[in-house]
Amino acid sequence: MKYLGNEEDAKDQTQQICLKVLKVLPRHRVTYFKSWLYQVAKNHCLMELRQSRPLRILPLSGQKEPVYEQEWNDLNDSAGRERQFTYLKQALELLNEAQRKCLELFYLQKKTYQGVSEATGYSLLQVKSYIQNGKRNLRLIMERLASEGEAPEDNATDSRLKK
Repeated sequence: MKYLGNEEDAKDQTQQICLKVLKVLPRHRVTYFKSWLYQVAKNHCLMELRQSRPLRILPLSGQKEPVYEQEWNDLNDSAGRERQFTYLKQALELLNEAQRKCLELFYLQKKTYQGVSEATGYSLLQVKSYIQNGKRNLRLIMERLASEGEAPEDNATDSRLKK
């Protein structure tokens, strides 16, 4: 209930978690069953949320709602989706080469960390770092683009974001 917020979903996922635990428990040496079970349940619920719900951008500052959040909430609006896609495309172009390459290989081409490492020649630690920092930078750039409310094609935005 803590993660899913819906009693029916929580019941369904509890059954899924029980089946998962029965399947994977023989493959693990579990010293602290209660903590292990909690972690399995938490990870399962978070994965379920990622797959079933659209990404929601939360404010970074103390303000209650970011100015641009309304634009992103209505995912049924094709113009809003197109605007979000345009912001994403522009934000990807503003990332440094290593971060962009690692994000594209990992998320768009569905490569593993090892696959990204082999394709780019970066070490596994570098790949993980580029992906983590790239995701953060991508989010920040998209937030700036959306909060400025300018047309995504405006090249003036590029120079301000590179600061």
